[in-house]
Amino acid sequence: MYHPQSTASAIQHRRSIVRIAIALVVTLALAVVVFFAMQAAVREQAARSMRQAIMDSALECYAIEGAFPASLGYLKDHYGLHVNERDYLITYECYADNVAPSVVVVAR
Repeated sequence: MYHPQSTASAIQHRRSIVRIAIALVVTLALAVVVFFAMQAAVREQAARSMRQAIMDSALECYAIEGAFPASLGYLKDHYGLHVNERDYLITYECYADNVAPSVVVVAR
């Protein structure tokens, strides 16, 4: 026996399930995009903070010793500087004792 109402309601039920599934997939995709964007922002902020810590240690050395340190290793050995070289690439270049060093910190 043919029931047009039950067939129509079954089709509408399938359509609502498809709409819900599409909404869930879109929401999940947006959540993944937001997660990775936040990860990148956190890594960039950490790199800026690490660069600032290196510059602060170099300025402390300059204030105490009257010269900027020639290497990053000197800051680690004598001023207790700790840097995450596993996750970040750090470039420290000092041109002269009385010129602030060039410091670049980039996430790997």
